[in-house]
Amino acid sequence: MRDSLVSAGEADYPGNLFVVAAPSGAGKSSLVKALLELDTRVAPTVSHTTRAPRGQEKHGREYFFISDAEFDDMVANDAFLEWANVHGNRYGTAKRAVADRIAQGGDVVLEIDFQGAMQVRRVFSNAVLIFILPPSLEELRARLERRGEDRPDVIDLRMRNASVEMAQAEKFDFVIINEVFERALFDLKSIVQAQRLRYAAQRRARRDVFAALGIA
Repeated sequence: MRDSLVSAGEADYPGNLFVVAAPSGAGKSSLVKALLELDTRVAPTVSHTTRAPRGQEKHGREYFFISDAEFDDMVANDAFLEWANVHGNRYGTAKRAVADRIAQGGDVVLEIDFQGAMQVRRVFSNAVLIFILPPSLEELRARLERRGEDRPDVIDLRMRNASVEMAQAEKFDFVIINEVFERALFDLKSIVQAQRLRYAAQRRARRDVFAALGIA
């Protein structure tokens, strides 16, 4: 499997891989969820995590909730495309779920942290990296508090980590400032559609048309 992934990373897979990262509370999950509702050509992957479910989250829907031992086994078996320790919990994206879909011409969106995004780029060179920023630190804290899922000390930790994470935005292809949700969603949709229309992406996806037209 590893060899096929490396080969795919050499720009030959027909599908598009979109990677969305953001500090906690910036609105990444809400934006991706809205994108998936509007664009049926994009599919998510369900990541594995060692953290406990929040709210109405269900195993196999938002995440695969697994034990530390199970996560260790997957790491040892090289089953992850990327994985990282975030806020004291580990998150990972299974390789096969991504590779199978993009090899069949489907589009995939990953919601991961910036460390994972850098790992994905090393394997899939054509991955499109998108970073979501909040309009201000004050608004970011307010969103975390309104979410009502974390203790004050956890929110403080998330805010400290946010400064480190946002400094990595320069390494991404696109940056969206999520100040007004509808505008940020429009920006995200525009990036997805623009990527599909890039010459290299069109040629990978529609080889038959290019061949019929005699375009190398």
